[in-house]
Amino acid sequence: QVQLVESGGGLVQAGGSLRLSCAASGRTLSSLAMGWFRQAPGKEREFVAAITRSGGTTYYADSVKGRFTISRDNAKNTVYLQMNSLKPEDTAVYYCAAAPRTYSLNSDRPYDYWGQGTQVTVSS
Repeated sequence: QVQLVESGGGLVQAGGSLRLSCAASGRTLSSLAMGWFRQAPGKEREFVAAITRSGGTTYYADSVKGRFTISRDNAKNTVYLQMNSLKPEDTAVYYCAAAPRTYSLNSDRPYDYWGQGTQVTVSS
């Protein structure tokens, strides 16, 4: 079993930055591909970014490409999402997820483990 705990959310003005962290326990992080998803009020959960086990390949939603960066530190069992140039439409609960299998990482299908989420609010 894998436990995921997100942190780093908060309230920020448009144009600002936040860094989310996802601490994993219960399994070695290097055996898992990792992803970030978000869900805004009244909307379905959507893919944001993903990273393969070694960190060699990353994937991004078009809406965040060039603004967000996903990274991982397997020694610290932690995954990060650096969010720059934030926009009000980035407001959502952000979820970290872990996938034992590396396929279709831009969908929620391979992810078996999910965190509780952290709120990000971007004011205009």
